[in-house]
Amino acid sequence: MAESVVSEPADHLVQELARLAQARGLTVATAESLTGGQLAVAISACDDSSEWYRGGIVAYQPATKHGLLAAPPGPVVTAPTAAAMARSAVQLLEADYAVALTGVGGPGPEEGQPAGTVYLATCAAGEEPDVVHRKFEGNPMKVLEGSVLAALQELVDRITRG
Repeated sequence: MAESVVSEPADHLVQELARLAQARGLTVATAESLTGGQLAVAISACDDSSEWYRGGIVAYQPATKHGLLAAPPGPVVTAPTAAAMARSAVQLLEADYAVALTGVGGPGPEEGQPAGTVYLATCAAGEEPDVVHRKFEGNPMKVLEGSVLAALQELVDRITRG
């Protein structure tokens, strides 16, 4: 059975996300690729997540990102793909905020990008996504764990900024 990247630091970030969402009456959605649903697992493990978490889309193959999440043609380990994924998650899941991530978990490169390359996007309904590029070191599990933590932190920060 595969390991989970849900960790104590992720739990703390999810608790902060829950506090913000409930205090502001917001809903949240996710769209993820390289993490294969681990971000959704981390969020849905929160006791009260059903009150504010709309759900997540795991779009692992490029065709799914292009077809379902409106990723632009071409490579999918890109900032425009992360932005399209976040924008689509807000729309498809009717959420106030979404976070999306796409990247290369490893162990080897993909699409000319080295392992550990990750693009994260946060989006608020009716606004343009913010995208950040991250590089994580280590084995695939370390990359996935870093990606989940970064996605949660970016979403908390985006909601905090309003």
